[in-house]
Amino acid sequence: MAMVKQEDQKNVKIDVTYGEGEKEDAMEEEFSCGHTQDGTVDFRGKPAIKNKSGGWLAGIIILVNQGLATLAFFGVSVNLVLFLTRVLHQSNEDAANNVSKWTGTVYMFSLIGAFLSDSYWGRYKTCAIFQVIFVLGLVLLSVTSQLLLIRPEGCGDEYNRCGSHSSMVVVIFYMSLYMIAFGNGGYQPNIATFGSDQFDESDRTEAHSKVSFFSYFYLSLNLGSLFSNTFLSYLEDKGSWAMGFWASGGSALLALILFVSGTTRYRHFRPCGNPLSRVCQVIVSSSRKWKVMVPLSGDELYEKEDKEAVDEGNGCRKILHTEGFKFLDRAAYVDVDDFTADPKSVSRDPWRLCTVTQVEELKCVLRLLPIWLCTIIYSVVFTQMASLFVVQGAAMRHDVFGFSIPPASMSAFDILSVAAFIFFYRRVLQPLACRITKNPRGLTELQRMGIGLLVATVAMLSAGTVEYFRLRMATANGSSRLHIMWQMPQYALIGASEVFMYVGQLEFFNGQTPDGLKSFGSALCMTSMSLGNYFSDAIVTAVMKITTVKGRAGWIPEDLNRGHMDSFYYMLAVLTVIDFVIYVLCARWYKCIRIEGKSTKVYH
Repeated sequence: MAMVKQEDQKNVKIDVTYGEGEKEDAMEEEFSCGHTQDGTVDFRGKPAIKNKSGGWLAGIIILVNQGLATLAFFGVSVNLVLFLTRVLHQSNEDAANNVSKWTGTVYMFSLIGAFLSDSYWGRYKTCAIFQVIFVLGLVLLSVTSQLLLIRPEGCGDEYNRCGSHSSMVVVIFYMSLYMIAFGNGGYQPNIATFGSDQFDESDRTEAHSKVSFFSYFYLSLNLGSLFSNTFLSYLEDKGSWAMGFWASGGSALLALILFVSGTTRYRHFRPCGNPLSRVCQVIVSSSRKWKVMVPLSGDELYEKEDKEAVDEGNGCRKILHTEGFKFLDRAAYVDVDDFTADPKSVSRDPWRLCTVTQVEELKCVLRLLPIWLCTIIYSVVFTQMASLFVVQGAAMRHDVFGFSIPPASMSAFDILSVAAFIFFYRRVLQPLACRITKNPRGLTELQRMGIGLLVATVAMLSAGTVEYFRLRMATANGSSRLHIMWQMPQYALIGASEVFMYVGQLEFFNGQTPDGLKSFGSALCMTSMSLGNYFSDAIVTAVMKITTVKGRAGWIPEDLNRGHMDSFYYMLAVLTVIDFVIYVLCARWYKCIRIEGKSTKVYH
């Protein structure tokens, strides 16, 4: 039995606060050529050596891998609606619903990948296995399309629809499609976290690189999708579906080979076991002790000794006690009945007595949930770029120097905006914020996420204004005269908001989840996007049901000139402002995690 008082816990903390002077410099010099201090190991399972593992070499391999994998995924998803309508003869409504369900399923599968990674496999093994599934799904889709679906040859473009298909062929097609969803969904939440694992937070230089990694990770994701949204999208729109799918499969295979080639260079965190059992133990233990008076401080709560933690063989760092959710602290309160004795040893009953680290794990999740819920409305706004923005663009004039701009290709301005704002933030805004706030990190993750919500609000106001003038010109002239290039500001603003919201979200959830739940933190980001898709569909359906009364066409009818989509955009802007107010309250209430051996950072 081990009692760890807070004073003792504080004494073993390693002070890595930036700018602390000689103590930090001496420690950094000591660590620079030795082992990492965050508990990572190399591919042999031995403590990782800094100059022989991780760092930017491993980080760049993972960034390129992410770009190629994203290219492959969006090579399928970007024109999937057209494939379902032209090749499988589905209606626009059925195709759109099937794509929404498929996209949502991709993000939901991320929870499975995160669970396996955090509990049993570790991030490297999980990424490798799910990438293999991803490649096999793309190969099956390519073979099925070329040999069975694109019949007669040359069909599938705007003018030539394909013939009918047997039920077995359609089943094989959907099997390949959901293999792609399963493979990509299980891989995505782990690759970002695995990339951040390559940088040691206890080293000042690597800690700075870790923050930069998330920005470049999101940039690589967008650059990969840029190629898919332009070149592959053009090929598939012209009917070269098999060629587009094979290109995606080749890109995914190249990504897998590149990922495996870096095996000897990666750093790894050992999996920490099933988090569900740890959470259940805390709930059961605290419930059993509901009559216990919890001490005012956490000094007398139970924590494992270092030797006991090492003997269990996981690489999870201890979490220090925090105030709040006092009823859960009962799970770590020591009672005489919590231990069972046998002739050889005294053992702890984990369903009666939990460690402070276990209790704090559950507290961390409970504190993250309100912040996570506030990101869903942002995902609803983000979803409009792939749906109503395209519909709006289709009702506008597309010609530029005799060339017709596909409405969906306007998303290229979003991607270019993301790339530009990442460099603008890193080179201009962050140094400026550092000088103003006196914080070496510049704006905190929570502050950046709040700014992302505000920029998203401006994007919706911009989209509503464009639609207002488009509608006025269409009403006055009988047809829409407004040019599609007027959509550029709303796409650019969405891109800017992503840099603040999604990059900040990745950093925040990665930094604020315990070692045993790191991949789960990344999965929360993806499930936010998934729920954004579902909520968007629900909001559109509800709005149409309410506004389609007494012969009125509703806000978003088939003929936009008879509707008021501008009102829908303004409504989303109002919802985002309300969400921002709630978010600020949640952010002010939030208490950051306190990991042993890691300085407490200010996140408010």
